[in-house]
Amino acid sequence: MTIRNPIEDLAHLRHEFGEHGGVNMSIEASSTFTVIDPETMPALFQGRAGPDKGCYLYGRHFNPTVYNLGRQMAALEGTEAAYCAASGLGAISSIFLGLCNQGDEIVASNAIYGGTFALLHDFLPAKTGIKTCFVDITDPEAVASVITDRTRLIFTESIANPTLRLADIPRLSEIAGEAGIPLVVDNTFTPLVLSPARLGADIVVHSITKFISGASDVIAGAVCGTEEFIGELMDLHTGPLMLLGPTMDPHVASTISLRVPHLPLRMTAHGERALAIAENLDELGLDVCYPGLEDHPDHERFKALHCPEYGFGGVFTLDCGSEEQANALMSCLQNEMRFGYLAVSLGYFDTLMSCSGSSTSSEMSDEDRHEAGISPGLVRISIGYTGTLEQRWGQLLTALQRTGIISGE
Repeated sequence: MTIRNPIEDLAHLRHEFGEHGGVNMSIEASSTFTVIDPETMPALFQGRAGPDKGCYLYGRHFNPTVYNLGRQMAALEGTEAAYCAASGLGAISSIFLGLCNQGDEIVASNAIYGGTFALLHDFLPAKTGIKTCFVDITDPEAVASVITDRTRLIFTESIANPTLRLADIPRLSEIAGEAGIPLVVDNTFTPLVLSPARLGADIVVHSITKFISGASDVIAGAVCGTEEFIGELMDLHTGPLMLLGPTMDPHVASTISLRVPHLPLRMTAHGERALAIAENLDELGLDVCYPGLEDHPDHERFKALHCPEYGFGGVFTLDCGSEEQANALMSCLQNEMRFGYLAVSLGYFDTLMSCSGSSTSSEMSDEDRHEAGISPGLVRISIGYTGTLEQRWGQLLTALQRTGIISGE
């Protein structure tokens, strides 16, 4: 399967200049907008006019700077349209509430980000009556077997957080199509690396906070899909993106917009560094998981689906055997070796590491974590690209020796 490089679509995107001819688009900081013709106002409220015609109403509805970032996200993911929200979870919540009504059901991967798991497992059933059936997403037939006449969507991450198992998006797309429901894919871990919409997904969601931003200085999200679906989410009467108000600040949108053009360079750097270190850990006989390793269970499928220019992503995991050993390693790496930071999140230019079971997957019960394959000593490492590879590998090797994970000989 040949996947079109997303940067080709980004390069074809119309460039927006600044107000006075600047090469960068001006930041539109207004919360409300004027209309020249009074008849435009009711047209905006009735949905007959909008940003596609150069008409804006109110900052919670559409903002020119935020709208421009949405155009970039749509080009990145190969969808008709996109809307940028204040956070990734705000974007995901809006999708679920836009597609489901009280008593409806969702089929979701059992290995997903803890915040999304809590939303599906705890919040939505208690507040809305929307229930979720969690399933091993790597088993397409198991996915198909739990779909009912109340199922409104299939939800998965492109690669699971934190187990790094790959969803078979083309096959899941077929299953969703046969059931007449959309496939929703969270592509936060693998922008550019994987293109879910180009592989058959109907809706793609991002926490832009991570790799796309790349500096861990903003909170942001995006929903990418058809013009019709984005329009439904922004409907003045029933649209969750409009009525619940997860509105992105235009200053944040401008900041991210200027980083999108060099995302390819950053993803390439993350991927090259992650592969080199994962291969070294693998040679030591350690329990490392990374899609770029030949012994990864989804390696061949990943090779068939990814955009090879960007490698296999910037995240790998290392199972230290116990939470105590994991904490000892991370403490040494941060406080003694200055290898990276003991912190949640990912996609930063420096390395971030956390013990998933006691942090970003702690919303799950012990039984749910076990079912998902999240062990107590699993360390998720989002590898940065600062320093030299030799320097960073030396720091990691020394920490492994000091904490007794490998012999010091």
